Parts: sequence; structure tokens; C-alpha cells
Amino acid sequence: MTGKDKGKRGTVQAMLGEKVVVEGVNVAKKHARPNPMLGTTGGVVDKVMPLHISNVALVDANGKPSRVGIKVEDGKRVRVLKTTGAVVAA
Repeated sequence: MTGKDKGKRGTVQAMLGEKVVVEGVNVAKKHARPNPMLGTTGGVVDKVMPLHISNVALVDANGKPSRVGIKVEDGKRVRVLKTTGAVVAA
């Protein structure tokens, strides 16, 4: 992670084009109106906001953040971690 949440870790919950939603990271406070039709109360709600994918890195087996590269094995392109060279599962 980069930015205000640098060093935090979490699992990716959703991908939205070039953005990702990471659990417990980039949490913002949003003001919600009460809606009696849905039975929701108003107030300040914590909401996980999306991050650009360039600000997120994969973690290798040693627990270190790593960039991803492309390698050709048996005529197929596979993603590999730059730190260890391990193949990333698709």
C-alpha cells in the first residue's frame, strides 16, 4: 500500500475496473440519511473506498510486498513475483 494506509494489509474484496476495494483499508466516514422505507437509521457510517490498483502490491511467501512480472513458460505467459520468482496463481 502507498499513501496514508502505507504498510497495511488486507484481502481484495472487489475489483472495479482499475480500482480495488481492500478490506479494512482506505476507510472513510460517510454521513447516511435515515430511510424509514428500508428501516435504516441515519448517522456516520464507516465505508471502505476503492484504491487505484497501482497503489496495491502482492505479498510474497516471506511477507514482503512484491511487484509482478510476466514470464513465458512452455509457450504460455505466466505472472511471477519479482522478489522470489514464484508463479502467481491466476
